[in-house]
Amino acid sequence: MTTTQGIQTVLHPVTDLEKAKTLYAALLGVEPAADSPYYVGFEAEGQQIGLVPNSDMAAPISYWHVADIEAKLAEITAAGGTVKSASKDVGGGRLVATFADPDGNVLGVLQDPS
Repeated sequence: MTTTQGIQTVLHPVTDLEKAKTLYAALLGVEPAADSPYYVGFEAEGQQIGLVPNSDMAAPISYWHVADIEAKLAEITAAGGTVKSASKDVGGGRLVATFADPDGNVLGVLQDPS
């Protein structure tokens, strides 16, 4: 069994990116590290908080950072999880995937490039 590096990334679906950006900047006490029309990302105290407009996410998704995303997905499915979105490169070699636990909660795994 492989271990995780903990939850380090949480993505939030938003409907009004500008209003959400203002609120999260106030909450976190930092300005965005990434700021584009399709994603605004903050880095605060070792956490990456992302705002995703026009998303199909029904709720925020927590991403567990892992060293080997495919190995972790295999362990998750063997333990009863269901892959919702297979691993994909979202830029710069960063891989993400989502899965559902037996109760339907959607969680994510994330592998940064080596």
